[in-house]
Amino acid sequence: MSLSLDDIRRIAHLARIEITETEARATAAQLNDIFKMIERMQQIDTFGIEPMAHPLGGVQRLRRDAVTEQVDRDENLKNAPAAAAGLFVVPRVIE
Repeated sequence: MSLSLDDIRRIAHLARIEITETEARATAAQLNDIFKMIERMQQIDTFGIEPMAHPLGGVQRLRRDAVTEQVDRDENLKNAPAAAAGLFVVPRVIE
């Protein structure tokens, strides 16, 4: 499958995107390269290969969840316009 310049212009029109002739040619070339890659991938024989949910085995390497800093409430409230009992005071927005 390949896209013509008319296809690119029509897609740009549907997306309400202004596109110049140079941009249309570049976009057509990039999309056609992507379609060629997809066609090559579809030709690969995958019979007997189990689908994978994640290419890395589905394991995420996470750091240990540990406290790295202490919260200084007085320091955090120092620049607050209004504070009461260690909390920020904000104006009422719902009547």
